[in-house]
Amino acid sequence: AGHSWPWFWVFAQHTHSTDPRSGVVRRHHMYDQTFQRAFKRAVEQAGITKPATPHTLRHSFATALLRSGYDIRTVQDLLGHSDVSTTMIYTHVLKVGGAGVRSPLDALPPLTSER
Repeated sequence: AGHSWPWFWVFAQHTHSTDPRSGVVRRHHMYDQTFQRAFKRAVEQAGITKPATPHTLRHSFATALLRSGYDIRTVQDLLGHSDVSTTMIYTHVLKVGGAGVRSPLDALPPLTSER
């Protein structure tokens, strides 16, 4: 993910720099360590006491998708996993027995008594 175009856009540095080879002025991507330090400060300022890293966001994203009913292949693609077995690590949230099964009818708005 660190070399894809969304990485350069979403995690861009605040400052511009000049490419020494081409002379083009552009905005470079934020370095991993810079983002990690900023995330750590944000966690501390928010008063969050549980351990949290940028990877926690990725884990939360995958968990939310699976809980919302997204299929494992879609989650695999969004996370950029080449092997679905890596994505299967996140399926622990689904191991709740029959209570975890959702009907498509659950998404319908509730019926009202108005006629």
